[in-house]
Amino acid sequence: MEAAQNRAGAVAIVGRPNVGKSTLLNRLVGQKISITSRRPQTTRHRILAILTRPDAQFVFVDTPGLQSRHASQLNRAMNRAAVQALEEVDVVLFVCEALQFGAQDRQVLKLLPEGIPAVAAVSKVDLLKGREALLPFLARLAEAYPFRAIVPVSAKTGSQVEALLAEIAPLLPEGPPLYGEDELTDRSERFLAAELIREKLFRLLGEEVPYAAAVEIERFELDGGLRRIAAAIIVERPGHKPILIGKGGEKLKAIASQAREDMEKLFGGKVFLEVWVKVKRGWMDDPAALKRLGYD
Repeated sequence: MEAAQNRAGAVAIVGRPNVGKSTLLNRLVGQKISITSRRPQTTRHRILAILTRPDAQFVFVDTPGLQSRHASQLNRAMNRAAVQALEEVDVVLFVCEALQFGAQDRQVLKLLPEGIPAVAAVSKVDLLKGREALLPFLARLAEAYPFRAIVPVSAKTGSQVEALLAEIAPLLPEGPPLYGEDELTDRSERFLAAELIREKLFRLLGEEVPYAAAVEIERFELDGGLRRIAAAIIVERPGHKPILIGKGGEKLKAIASQAREDMEKLFGGKVFLEVWVKVKRGWMDDPAALKRLGYD
């Protein structure tokens, strides 16, 4: 680690569901750490992603968006994770979508703790047909909360991401790095494997099943450079199982194949992946099941 590094701290990424928090996080650290999809409420876990620069270490905390979709024990646990993250950070990065600021965004702002500096990232600016309405929107955002800075960004193209980091860095506490220079996340490969499978559920299945499914890694073995992984996709209802498997098993094969490809990119080695489906009624409201799956 360079001796010049003198700032390090935790930055909570918060916002309503589907504003692009996880996509922005992956762009900030230059690696796919948090899963993404076009569906709202994809993120379920608190995930750390670490970016180390010569003069600062950013420890980004990706949080679930505030959950309003289902009133289950699972969603209450996700809300707790989002709120608790705010109590343990040095800076808050509030993400909202360009030209979209409503009641849910204001609800998130009400949760921001006093005394912790906040920076706003206005996401998806690459989707704007023109920039004429952006300046009035930024002014409106500045009136809603005393942000230290407001930066329009595009996680897709990387536009203004360096400017966003430059605004956050001076707000981090002075001190040594919190993690090693080569660390990217606090999560294990086992956890990341489960998340990559769950991402494919959101990308390849219809509306209902992904929200009622979880992934449990039942075996994770390292055999030289080969990772042997066995995973169970857990669903709520018997009717979900044939949807997930698909005709002739084609849907499940596609989920496993795409997840395996992403694992090999992330882990830097070959992966042998087995995936099957289990039905466990009521798992989303079962404290023991939620604890086993890491949602406690």
